[in-house]
Amino acid sequence: MTSNPSSAASTYDVVLIGGGIMSATLGAMLRQLEPGLSIGLFGRLDDVALESSNGWNNAGTGHSALCELNYTPLRPDGVVDISKAVNVNEAFQVSRQFWSYLVETGQIASPRDFLNPIPHMSFVWGPENVDFLRRRHAALQEHPLFAGMSLSTDEGQLRQWMPLVMQDRKPGQPLAATWHPAGTDVNFGALTHRLIDLLQGKPGFDLNLAHEVEDLKPAGNNEWDVSVRAVHGGGERRVRAKFVFIGAGGGALHLLQKSGIPEARGIGGFPVSGQFLRCTNPEVVQQHHAKVYGKASVGAPPMSVPHLDTRVIDGQRGLLFGPYAGFSTRFLKQGSWLDLPRSIRMDNIGAMLAVARDNMPLTKYLIQQVMQSSEDRLKALRDFVPTARKEDWELITAGQRVQVIKKDAKRGGVLQFGTEVVTGAGGSIAGLLGASPGASTAAPIMLTVLQRCFGGRLLQWESRLREMIPSYGVKLGQDAALCAQVRERTRTALQLDG
Repeated sequence: MTSNPSSAASTYDVVLIGGGIMSATLGAMLRQLEPGLSIGLFGRLDDVALESSNGWNNAGTGHSALCELNYTPLRPDGVVDISKAVNVNEAFQVSRQFWSYLVETGQIASPRDFLNPIPHMSFVWGPENVDFLRRRHAALQEHPLFAGMSLSTDEGQLRQWMPLVMQDRKPGQPLAATWHPAGTDVNFGALTHRLIDLLQGKPGFDLNLAHEVEDLKPAGNNEWDVSVRAVHGGGERRVRAKFVFIGAGGGALHLLQKSGIPEARGIGGFPVSGQFLRCTNPEVVQQHHAKVYGKASVGAPPMSVPHLDTRVIDGQRGLLFGPYAGFSTRFLKQGSWLDLPRSIRMDNIGAMLAVARDNMPLTKYLIQQVMQSSEDRLKALRDFVPTARKEDWELITAGQRVQVIKKDAKRGGVLQFGTEVVTGAGGSIAGLLGASPGASTAAPIMLTVLQRCFGGRLLQWESRLREMIPSYGVKLGQDAALCAQVRERTRTALQLDG
């Protein structure tokens, strides 16, 4: 990956801040829609995709709610609510369509560069959990987005689906699992590189690596002055932008605050670090070919659902188990310990204190996670892999997440676990905050940015948008025929199963 700051312009139509999947996706979309736009991307590290988008900094699950039990809560009346699962799946179908378009038009040579078919499974034990999984399967299988999902409580079938998980498991315990062949493992780091390569292959794009954006101020006429510092020396410079997108992960909060837009007032961030156990021993890895999600423990946040994942990174297979949550005051994995205290302001401190007051179970859970020993982590792993040996697994640190804290009229402040787009100044600036399902829904998130910030051009872009995303403007869950058509097209283009 090369950087060409010396040839960079002083004025851009679009400035992208952050070198991850979000900036890369927006840049690639804009290049398809209006090739004449001048685009400058500024990343603070020496390459793109070194923070949360990096292949080993996330679980790589193509989040489509096929296996994630936290997207289908059980209501007090005993009915499984699938509304969030439908929304998550629909969003991922948009990403699949955009990736398919890039493959079909030859802009990405092979989907195997970043995407592999891996079955998605949910796995539970105990009578209550087995009953829940039956209800969940019954509710989902009637929806066209989840057609093809199988349920079994038969140990023989479960051994076929996940032999490593079933090996030496104690007999007599009620078990159940669902299995769907259409699941995916996504290397978002590799995808980010492919999208940046696509941009670099065209004129009007400047990649500025090892350049940190330190400030941005309104410059009149809905434009922005962006102050940039060369990380390895070379001083500071200022560029002008007609539109700014802040896709800098947890670092987006500080820049949104510096922008001064009213829409950023009152927003805070709660950083959560994560760790995984990784196995690259071929003898173990070859025994598992699935992403197997369980149920979160009591008091655990939604992003801490335990799962055992097959990963394919740069052609090499491995296994990942976790996540083990932790706490750090950094907003980025390669950030500063002062990130959290520097983000506290008079306009958001009330909401942050309210969240601290109302989330004591979460605080207790994080303390317990931080205090875990290697034996504690191994014990949790053995719930999924009874035969796990300590010497086969290494502890790695994942990307940093910053959950959004917002003001709330009744409670003072609420902690959100989704992803939020913040826009302001007449649509001349947008920032992305939050976490899961995050990268999996990069394409629909960027459609939201286009709708809010480029609304005047959407009519002239509509035909191209429909080429890129045939379901544009339609809810797939409400059109079974289009849903089937889209799934088959993307399955073929992306060489997927199911």
